[in-house]
Amino acid sequence: MFSMSSFLRIKKENVPLVYRIYFAFLCSGAMSTLLGALLPSMQEEYAMGYALSGYVLSAHQIGNLCAVLVAGFLPYAVGRKQSTLALGSCIVLGLLLMTATGNPFLLLLAFALTGIGRGTLSNITNVVVSENAGNKAAGLNVLHASFAVGAFISPFIAVAATKFQWRLAAWSIAASMACALVFIATSCLSSHRMEKKRGETVAFARSFGFWLNTAIMFFYLCAEGSLTGWLVTYFKDSGIMSTSLAQTMQSLLWIMILCGRLTCASISGRMNKPVLILVMGILMAFFFVLMISTENIAVIVAALLGVGFSMSGIYPTTLSTMDPRFNSSTVAVGTCIATATVGAILMPVIVGQVAEASGIAGGIATISIALFIMVALMVLKLVRSIGGLV
Repeated sequence: MFSMSSFLRIKKENVPLVYRIYFAFLCSGAMSTLLGALLPSMQEEYAMGYALSGYVLSAHQIGNLCAVLVAGFLPYAVGRKQSTLALGSCIVLGLLLMTATGNPFLLLLAFALTGIGRGTLSNITNVVVSENAGNKAAGLNVLHASFAVGAFISPFIAVAATKFQWRLAAWSIAASMACALVFIATSCLSSHRMEKKRGETVAFARSFGFWLNTAIMFFYLCAEGSLTGWLVTYFKDSGIMSTSLAQTMQSLLWIMILCGRLTCASISGRMNKPVLILVMGILMAFFFVLMISTENIAVIVAALLGVGFSMSGIYPTTLSTMDPRFNSSTVAVGTCIATATVGAILMPVIVGQVAEASGIAGGIATISIALFIMVALMVLKLVRSIGGLV
């Protein structure tokens, strides 16, 4: 009989912790996708233009950036559990605040708070799974598959809620996140201050492979952050789809991401990872360009399926190929994710500014530039791996 814990090679005493971590990341994924799904409703009620919409999406990523930096060091001061609970609760606060007011400053603050919570959970969940899963690549892909499950569910919640009141969706995800924090509070996650290992904070800074992987993740997050944030608005405002259908398409995207991450988890141990990463990158770029090059619904849906499936394993598989010393360090992982997150900060603003000037189609097309650079870096990673370099 199949056992997830056996497949991932997790010690029996750590299984409850890992499963709770998976649930927390699922809630984080639900929150992340919900922001893009609710953005059209917020634009309508709060009279938000493309520029402000881009800024609030980037505010979310700025909060994410701040969190992954702080979350990398805070466990050394107060312990993993306390830092996770304190910063993770910002998701709940942010969701509640954005339903309370349309004031631009407070909206920026609300989105930033959700980013702080997301970044904190991204850091701690990746580190805990890396430490506890013997099958690290599979463990990380399953972790990010759980994120995809949440991301898949929340647009349907948004569709159901907007028939009555869009705020209901935000409140439901806030409640789920609160439950996840309670689960973490009652888990065996360490409450003790962590001790720094000698050289831990500087070794990764001298590694070219570390920065190459970080750069790949940077341009991937340029694309993912903009695509998930702007997808519903693009389909709606370009006249291709209604709001409800566009929200459904966002869920369809995450269904394929889920399927792809589970596929990557099953084959990552049997396939050369740099080759797998490059294949996924090329397919993601191809299907994305195809998707934005037509208004034919059938072609768009097919391309969207391809984008979701191909993009699914890039982030976790790239992260899993880093030096094991760095994967088990909250400082190294925090620095990697924080640097990569700058891409997710910059790109939504660029899309919003271009869309303000030349229309949403022109704005969304700028994502292809990031994808082409990402593929070029993946080629370099493969060449280095052939030479035996990490």
